[in-house]
Order: sequence, then structure tokens, then C-alpha cells
Amino acid sequence: MHQVERAIFDLRRGLPVVVVAGDTRVLVQAIEGAGDASVSQLAAVAGDTPSLVLSRHRLAALGESRSPGLARLPLPQSADRQRLVELAFGITLQAAVARDELAEWRRLLQPAQPADRAALALMRRALLIPAALVARVSEAQAAQVEARLADGSWLAVRAEQAEQCLAGGVGMLKRVSEAKIPLAEAADCRFILFREPDGLREHVAVVIGAPDTDAAPVPLRLHSACLTGDLFASLRCDCGEQLRNAVADIQALGGGVLLYLAQEGRGIGLANKLRAYTLQDGGLDTLDADQVLGFGEDERRYGVAVDILEALEIRRVQLLTNNPVKVAALAEGGIEVVDRQALYGSLNDHNRRYLSAKSQRAGHLLDAVFDAEPDPGTRS
Repeated sequence: MHQVERAIFDLRRGLPVVVVAGDTRVLVQAIEGAGDASVSQLAAVAGDTPSLVLSRHRLAALGESRSPGLARLPLPQSADRQRLVELAFGITLQAAVARDELAEWRRLLQPAQPADRAALALMRRALLIPAALVARVSEAQAAQVEARLADGSWLAVRAEQAEQCLAGGVGMLKRVSEAKIPLAEAADCRFILFREPDGLREHVAVVIGAPDTDAAPVPLRLHSACLTGDLFASLRCDCGEQLRNAVADIQALGGGVLLYLAQEGRGIGLANKLRAYTLQDGGLDTLDADQVLGFGEDERRYGVAVDILEALEIRRVQLLTNNPVKVAALAEGGIEVVDRQALYGSLNDHNRRYLSAKSQRAGHLLDAVFDAEPDPGTRS
């Protein structure tokens, strides 16, 4: 795990890492901040033609429906190279890409190699765009790469270890600190912080009141962090309202737990969430915007939530959610969801498309929100 943790930080700093897959060594670098100079440098050091590795979601957004998984796109020695990097980075909407340009880059696609899946797993874990520059280390350059590994300039990580990094700190969370923090909606609260082993993410269990874990099911809310909504009351989502309503509802139910999970933007991170917002301003809904960037509909995982509940000795819950995926995830982790309680924010002109996408495309149970909306002809 230590090697993977350092690899993640190196990638975020713009450094390449070496992914070892069998007898093959592959230089991997993040696409963020990469330009033609980065590609040329990677080619020189590795001694082989660099390629882009694209997720199946990014491929689908660019019109490639034949590939069920990720694929590799060799970068030509031409002026088109930077354009292909831009396409991989996700800054160009599908509608703005010429049909003949799409056809040309699809023609160049090659099957993914064993190290490619590991490369994209590292990018996702590092909260970077899920696209990578990769180049196989040639025999001629093997000694030079080994020298950089030996002096600590670069790091090598095995592909199978890198692929496992998306599981995060499941089974290895560390309970770090806690304190009593009275809230406006619930004065008797205790915050308990849990840290994942790579240090990238910290999650907070907000224990409201003194829930009896041996009697009735414990009221529970799984809330993914949303800086814009929770802190700044953004009108683009209903997260801030849901957060405060959850605390009030749990208090009214006699106490329970709110897990504040470090999964900004449905798990894609704040930087990518802001990129997705810009794409939404261009006409995409929230799911399509994430896919253009290379992400799936929802990148969140709830293994750490199960771990926290086990640490708190909670096995039966009354879940406050509109998301059936959360119910299924807890049940899969061995937590009994005895009941589900709806939890709504309010509908406005800024979040209408966001909530519609969650309801119609992601399966969130939000009919009551739209049913409660007054008829446009009756508004004053």
C-alpha cells in the first residue's frame, strides 16, 4: 500500500511513475498539465511512442460505442498530438468535435494493455482526470529508468496493487480524533474523524444524541461532501439543505448518525466537479458532463461507510436517503437497512435539471419533489 500511496502523490505533482505488469515496465503520467513537451519527454525517456489511455466513459462520450472497456490511443508525431491530448482531457464537448476528426482518432484506437487499467485506477484515486499518458520502457532505456528508480527520483508500483487502490481504506480506517460540537439543529453532537491509510481522505461520523445501537434501528444519513452546497449554499444542488434537514430529522427521531464522507462531486473531486459544472453550462446534464470527463454516473464507494458503522457497533439502520444505491451498498456490506426515509431539499430554477437527471437517469426517488411543485400557471 505504501508504494501506491506515494505513486498517487507523485502523479498529482506531475511526476511519472513506473507501473510493472509482468516483465513489462510502463511509464505513466497524468494527462492534467501535459502538453506536447511532456509527451516528447516521455517518449525520449521511455524509448517508445507514448499513448493515451481513455476510460470507456470518455470513449462513449466521443462516439466510440464498440469498446466495452478502456482503450489506448497512440500519439502521432504530428501537429495533431496536442489536439488528441485535449480530447482526452475532456475540455472539448462532443458537439464541437468534427465528424471526420472523430473518425480519424477512432481509427487509431488499440486494445488496452495490462498496465492501462492500473494507470486509470491511480488517476481516479488521485482525483485526476481518468486519462493517462503511458509509454512502454524499451530495452535501450531500461538502464536509465532503473537508475532513476534506484536513486528515488521515480517510483515503481505493481499493476495489481495499483488496481486495488480504488477500494481505498476498506478494512484499514484509522480512528483519529473526536470532539463534542453543538450544532444549530442538534446541540448534543460528537464528531469522530476517520482517516484512510493513504491520507488523501478523511471522513467524519457525526453522532447526534446517544443512539441505542442495541434497540431500534439507528437513524442514519450517508452524506457526500459538497463544498459548494454545504458551505456556500449553492443553488445548483440540494446538498446543503439535505445536510441540514438530515441533522434536524435525526435529532427529531431521537438521535442517530450522519456520516460525512469525503466524496465530493459523486466521488470525482472538487476540481473535476467544477469542470463538470462548466460542461453543464454548455448544455449537458450532470451525468453526461461527468462522462465527457471520463467518469461513470457515480464514482462513489461505500465500503468505508460500512467500516465506520462497524467501528461504531451499528448493524441495523433507518436510512435517510432517496438513493436506492446506498440501500444496496449497505446491505451488501452486511448492514441491515430496516427502513428508508425520504430526505428532500427544495426545487429551484438552478437545480431543476440536476434533480431531473438524478430522478430520471440515476434512479433517485424524487417524485415527491416534483409533485409538490406548484403549477406554473398558479404562481404569483
